[in-house]
Amino acid sequence: MVTSYIFFLSLSAPSLSLSLSLSISYLFPGMAEAHQAVAFQFTVTPEGIDLQLSHQALTEIYLSGLRSWKKKLIRLKNGVITGVYPASPSSWLFVVIAILATMYMRSDPSMGLIAKIQEHLPVSQSLSAQCQTVVSAVLFSTLLWFSLIFTMRMCLKQLLSYHRWMFEQRGKMSNTTKVWVALVRIFSGRQPLLYSYQGSLPNQPVPAVKDTVKRYLESVRPLTTPDEFERMTSLATQFESSLGNRLQWYLKLKALWASNYVSDWWEEYIYLRGRSPIMVNSNYYGMDFLYVTPTPIQAARAGNTLHAFLMYRRKLNREELKPSRVPGTVIPLCAAQCERMFNTTRTPGEETDTVQHWQDSDYVAVYHRGRYFRLRMYSSSRPLSPREIESQLQRILEDPSPPSPGEEKLGALTAGDRIPWAKARKEYFSLGVNKRSLDCIEKAAFFVTLDDDEQGMMGEDPAASLDRYAKSLLHGKCYDRWFDKSFSVVIYKNGKIGLNAEHSWADAPVVAHLWEYVLATDSFQLGYNEEGHCKGEVDASLPRPQRLSWDITPECQEQISQSLAVAQALADDVDFHVFSFRDFGKGMIKKCRISPDAYIQLALQLAYYRDRGMFCLTYEASMTRLFREGRTETVRSCSNESCAFIKALEGGEGVEVCRRLLRHASEKHQNLYKHAMTGAGIDRHLFCLYVVSKHLGVDSPFLKEVLSEPWHLSTSQTPVQQVELFDMVNHPEYISCGGGFGPVADDGYGVSYIIMGENMMNFHISCKHSCPQTSSHKYGGQIRQALLDMLQLLCPDQREPSRSDQSQTKKDL
Repeated sequence: MVTSYIFFLSLSAPSLSLSLSLSISYLFPGMAEAHQAVAFQFTVTPEGIDLQLSHQALTEIYLSGLRSWKKKLIRLKNGVITGVYPASPSSWLFVVIAILATMYMRSDPSMGLIAKIQEHLPVSQSLSAQCQTVVSAVLFSTLLWFSLIFTMRMCLKQLLSYHRWMFEQRGKMSNTTKVWVALVRIFSGRQPLLYSYQGSLPNQPVPAVKDTVKRYLESVRPLTTPDEFERMTSLATQFESSLGNRLQWYLKLKALWASNYVSDWWEEYIYLRGRSPIMVNSNYYGMDFLYVTPTPIQAARAGNTLHAFLMYRRKLNREELKPSRVPGTVIPLCAAQCERMFNTTRTPGEETDTVQHWQDSDYVAVYHRGRYFRLRMYSSSRPLSPREIESQLQRILEDPSPPSPGEEKLGALTAGDRIPWAKARKEYFSLGVNKRSLDCIEKAAFFVTLDDDEQGMMGEDPAASLDRYAKSLLHGKCYDRWFDKSFSVVIYKNGKIGLNAEHSWADAPVVAHLWEYVLATDSFQLGYNEEGHCKGEVDASLPRPQRLSWDITPECQEQISQSLAVAQALADDVDFHVFSFRDFGKGMIKKCRISPDAYIQLALQLAYYRDRGMFCLTYEASMTRLFREGRTETVRSCSNESCAFIKALEGGEGVEVCRRLLRHASEKHQNLYKHAMTGAGIDRHLFCLYVVSKHLGVDSPFLKEVLSEPWHLSTSQTPVQQVELFDMVNHPEYISCGGGFGPVADDGYGVSYIIMGENMMNFHISCKHSCPQTSSHKYGGQIRQALLDMLQLLCPDQREPSRSDQSQTKKDL
């Protein structure tokens, strides 16, 4: 809660009385709102003191404080439960009773330790012998209980360090793995909270330099000429035998000290130290349902959506969300990234940005037609109902006030280069009303944009409308999103919604988990009435949303214009294409006994080869959340095996040869992915070695060249994590289109894909108009054709695509 104390001092000439008012309020946009928020006021006159109290304001203060204390108690309770996991607090009483019962049977389970504790009790003279024995037994029981907890946690940590199960063939589990699964279930305890496993997750291991160098050379072999490969091998051998061992020693030292040897450096050097715009280059987006819009009323859709976010945050704060696990297993994933989901912003700095997180915030910041508002989401310590939120947002939509000078395009500062934004923030937003208004945005739970545009799959050209929808979510008008917030929710005029997320604090699967919950809760739990409005009643006494005030100087407005020009040029250069592939899905791919992800990755490689006539360094994001504070690792999808398959297919080799090479390439890809997940990847290790070399002030030609190689094809899968929230059988239309991101390289592609159900795959492709060699629509057509050609190769008895599908493919090509 943002609290400010404002004193109003005035002299009344006729009576020469002194009036002093103390206001406890939120950000005051003007004097009228300030007077409405006065909790008490007293006037000193010659006749005495006239004291006036506002019962409503004092009640709000009391309820706000009560809500804050409730949250503190919940955090304390959850902290205790998580701290003793995998045991439970009640197990302490069981241990105490067991020890006392054993002593009652004239047996000493402590082997003399209880007597030793009794001798050293500081209050032994004031207690009877029997009381001293009981106190000593309780102390011993408590120590024994903590020892058992520590032992169980260490055992679970060692069990979770076992990854051989991942490399076993599906359906052929070894006896060792069967025993391991049983032990994990035993030591995992019951009803874990969201963060219960954090203390039991293993640390991410540091691979051997020799292994990493070997894997790296293998990954670049198909991308280099014989002379280039020989030169790279020489650099790698020299690095491995000299500087590599020295850097590795420091890295192992960090791994012993830190929770994760990668994550903090990855966040700082990859995200926060980047000085280019985060819009397009870093932020990513998530889309609404593809075929359904639950209501066309903008304020109503926003009411349910915002309330669903509050429901998720409540579960998050209470740790009631189930810990994420590897699909189909009992293996937990790290939940550390969830901690900064709400009440978080990225703050610009001249050298590096910082991520700021606040414990709580009871409001959201709302942008509409160039104005910024502060919308309280609680009343009398309870969250506003969806209908009440709808009513409040309708007030904003109907507000006729114009933006103040410089306010409309203020958000462009967050879309442009980081250094100008850092300087402008320090010079123009560090004092006065600008600082208070900026604080209100940055400390909000999240950011909301009420957009006047209509988006979604609609009109005579639904494919083009999806492309526009993606670009709108990725960058909008370059000033109507606050790109520094952890995430911004966009509510369009026709009821479509979307989300734009900042990347430094968390990766896409964490945000996708939140987004899945919001979409499902909006449609299947909250719902709408017959008129399309939110359900429930409205409290007519709710105060109006508060308009934020700004005093933006002409110099600041000039900087806003410059940042907008940079952002607009970047946005205009983005070429985006989104399409749904419905000819078949993972169900058919699995029938061919091949991994769906490997199948898609090989199709992307084949499509790129057909598009550009060559292979390229390919990035596929894999998670490392099997480890504490793990984030991502790179899977280098372009392998010797994938290139061999593509060359054979395009070279006209026989069907059996191509089919065998395809399966071999798929197995190789799965193996690469599993190594990345289990901490045996290539790129994060080399990145950390490079950071160590910079700290030591030494240069490595090998590391420098490795880290300067461009990723011409950057890919990522967004998996559906909460399948139970969606009914794909009875409600197949309620499926999200997934999300996407901007191109990583100026002459490359960014591809995000999501596998929906058994019969659908959605693709989001980005590149730049300024590169004549790339075209998102052309590459999308190549992907579609590659998917079909590979299925025909694996399962030649499958039906041919329909004429409409073929015509669409030719059109894309």
